[in-house]
Amino acid sequence: MNLIEKVLIDSGFVFSFLLIGVVMWLSFWIGQRFTNNKIPGAAIAISIGLGLAFFGEKKGLADIPVFSGLAFFGGTLLRDFSIVSTAMGASFIEIKKAGRTGIASLFIGVLLTFFLGGLIGYVLGYHDPKSFATIGAGACTFIVGPITGTAVGATSDVIALSIAIGVIKSVVVTIVTPILATRIGLNNPQSAMIYGGLIGTTSGVAAGLAATDTKLVPYGALTATFYTGLGCLLCPSILYFVVQSLLS
Repeated sequence: MNLIEKVLIDSGFVFSFLLIGVVMWLSFWIGQRFTNNKIPGAAIAISIGLGLAFFGEKKGLADIPVFSGLAFFGGTLLRDFSIVSTAMGASFIEIKKAGRTGIASLFIGVLLTFFLGGLIGYVLGYHDPKSFATIGAGACTFIVGPITGTAVGATSDVIALSIAIGVIKSVVVTIVTPILATRIGLNNPQSAMIYGGLIGTTSGVAAGLAATDTKLVPYGALTATFYTGLGCLLCPSILYFVVQSLLS
């Protein structure tokens, strides 16, 4: 056993590839076998990943030496690479067709989600402007939340809560997108860009669209990425000052 453990630790990166591959295969098998693909395999995989993360402390499962290679996959490098490579598959001609509607969806999505998330936090007892803004930003995405919380000086528990809200949103969007796609007309690049602009969470939108129609993924992911950037600009600055003036 010691020899096996040593080999796995020394080959942590390769073993992580194998482990992620097994989890993905198992997730898509469960999705197809037990849900008839109504729940995407990606959503199941995210849920399994979140469950496994509880076995660690600061870095999740990567805190365990045998699984230390997972720390690389949980960092920002592969996330940013995936976002850029996905967006490269979009057609600029199709992007131009979204026009002002696509741009408007970004601002509507960020503003609506920010204040809705903040109001929910307010009802639950978080009445100070810093907590309101951080929780509202977390409702936008789990990236915008901690960035806003750090910028405005929110407490660590509120920042953690903003991340949790963003992760839950990502999982819900992943599951709900293919179920509602036909009802909301999510079947062309323009609607995918508007959807990504309104919803925002890149991981959830990309996974949900992948289960709906893989051709739509680049378009939804593109505007969802802009949504994250716009949220990082607005939430800790203009929107925070608006909240501060309203609650002070």
